[in-house]
Amino acid sequence: MNSDFFRRDVSVSEGAWATAISILLIFLFRIFKFRFFPSPSPPIADSVSHPQIQSTRTSTIVSDDDLKWLIQNLEESNEAAEMWEHVIHKSNHRISYSAKRCKPNDGGPMKYLSVTVFEDCSAEILKDFYMDNDFRKQWDKTVVDHHQLQVDSNTGIEIGRTIKKFPLLTSREYVLAWKLWEGKNNNFYCFTKECDHDMVPRQRKYVRVSHFRSGWRIRRVPGRNACEIKMFHQENAGLNVEMAKLAFSKGIWSYVSKMDNAFRSYVAISHRPPQQDSVLSALTLITKVPSELESQTVDVTASMGTNGGEKILTHVAKQKKLLRKPSKKLIAKGLVLVGGAAICLSRGHSALGAKVALAYLLTKLNKRATPLKQQTTQHQYLK
Repeated sequence: MNSDFFRRDVSVSEGAWATAISILLIFLFRIFKFRFFPSPSPPIADSVSHPQIQSTRTSTIVSDDDLKWLIQNLEESNEAAEMWEHVIHKSNHRISYSAKRCKPNDGGPMKYLSVTVFEDCSAEILKDFYMDNDFRKQWDKTVVDHHQLQVDSNTGIEIGRTIKKFPLLTSREYVLAWKLWEGKNNNFYCFTKECDHDMVPRQRKYVRVSHFRSGWRIRRVPGRNACEIKMFHQENAGLNVEMAKLAFSKGIWSYVSKMDNAFRSYVAISHRPPQQDSVLSALTLITKVPSELESQTVDVTASMGTNGGEKILTHVAKQKKLLRKPSKKLIAKGLVLVGGAAICLSRGHSALGAKVALAYLLTKLNKRATPLKQQTTQHQYLK
């Protein structure tokens, strides 16, 4: 390489070294803080010893109004007023996955809507798999710990606490309440939202997730031995928006594939008699979908047929044409070329945060250091 090349790239090199040193200093500071100034961790009581705790406050955390809100989002009743962006569509002989996202008009966290179709399964076993938090700890390496905190036997609402780890970031703490409903034709619904609980005061060593709205519907695919789970998800975990989007786009298919492998293992062992029938949970206390909502969901389901995933693809294909901006597409292409293996998610490993952070930083450096080159490439792209 000649001297002109080094002079041309000196600004990029200096910026990259400065960024790398800053990240290293932050990382060393956090290690020092948690090593020498650990926060006390109050013990979490064993949920099995007192699974049935009731309170008037718990009974109002998740309600039928939340189910109605979930159904409206799953059926995309307000999609005309929102601009959705296609994220991914992939499949193999056992599973297919489609997802899109949009930024809410009210400025809230990014909203995601996805459809996953599992071949050769029943709605009941898929529901059990999604609700088995103990089994999730065996295959989902981001889950450090999970505890049941409270169950209301009158309403079927369950409260739990989950700790998830993020490389180079403080672990996230989820204190959530959820409830299950069963509809006609073996359709199942679950809605989850954030809450507070006296047994888990906030700790400095965790970042408490401040906003969490997530729910799904499981139903059989007519005419096939397959089941579909359609999920709505909105979460504010205190992560950089662009990094979170990049992590989802580049990592979700590997995560879904890993989840499918875990599901097949779960199916192989799930036929043995349950060992914890005596433990109350939202799963054992599932309630019926209210009749006024049941009629609404039956009508919509009949009109949609088996085209849940296809509806997402058709809609996002149109939105993609409207939202496509050459400069953003160029950045995405440049990210793949510059980041290379840095943005590839290795299945089952916890280095996603580091890889995404590296890819994100490389993208930012590329944007700042080569604006003229980007404009030239953009002009070529538009030809």
